[in-house]
Amino acid sequence: MSGTDRDWTLDELADAYAYPRAAGTGGIARPWLRANMVSTLDGAAHHEGRSQSISSAADMRIFGTLRALADAVVVGAETVRLEEYGPARARDAFAARRAAAGQAPAPVIAVVSASLALDFSLPLFTAPVVPTLILTGAAAPPERILAAEKAGVGVVIAGDGPGADPERVVHALAERGLVRLLTEGGPRLLGQFVAAGVLDELCLTVSPMLTSGYAQRIAGGPAPAVPERFALASLLEQDGFLFTRYRRV
Repeated sequence: MSGTDRDWTLDELADAYAYPRAAGTGGIARPWLRANMVSTLDGAAHHEGRSQSISSAADMRIFGTLRALADAVVVGAETVRLEEYGPARARDAFAARRAAAGQAPAPVIAVVSASLALDFSLPLFTAPVVPTLILTGAAAPPERILAAEKAGVGVVIAGDGPGADPERVVHALAERGLVRLLTEGGPRLLGQFVAAGVLDELCLTVSPMLTSGYAQRIAGGPAPAVPERFALASLLEQDGFLFTRYRRV
């Protein structure tokens, strides 16, 4: 992530990772779902349940930039629990850019959950800059939906069964004006987006570490009938970490 003997500025990173725009309209062409994940050389998406130990300062800088560009961060409930998610921050470095794009000061955190087995007293739900959303299915436990609503959390029905349908998640958020979408997993949720064919872009950090063990890959679950081809859009490097970006062909 460095060149000509200097680190890239946050503005340069934001320009490099900008969402695609529709020619002449000033807005993005359609909802765009981007994933940001990290993996070791041997394919582990985490070490002992957390991704932080296989990350780096440069990786976290890109992580923060991608969040600062997004309208909404879509994340699975298990990742919220394991990674101890807090609300997204409003960052001064990106305030003008977000205001010019008509965005809220910080992205919405949109939690995908079938059971809604979440602690609604956590800051993610009680003290967000922008209200947190939960996306679930019509057959989700009604008492948990009520508990979320009593806590002031917006519940979005995006499926007919107990859980949310990946394609309907994208459309439900777009209907709320949230079209620049970023998912940070976990692997099960990303696998659902991949299988449904709704992932547009993958930002994958390749960590120069070997962990062995039994950690999940970055995506897991049912496979699509035919593997989908993505093309390399950019590649950065710092301290042995590779920061790749792939887009759907």
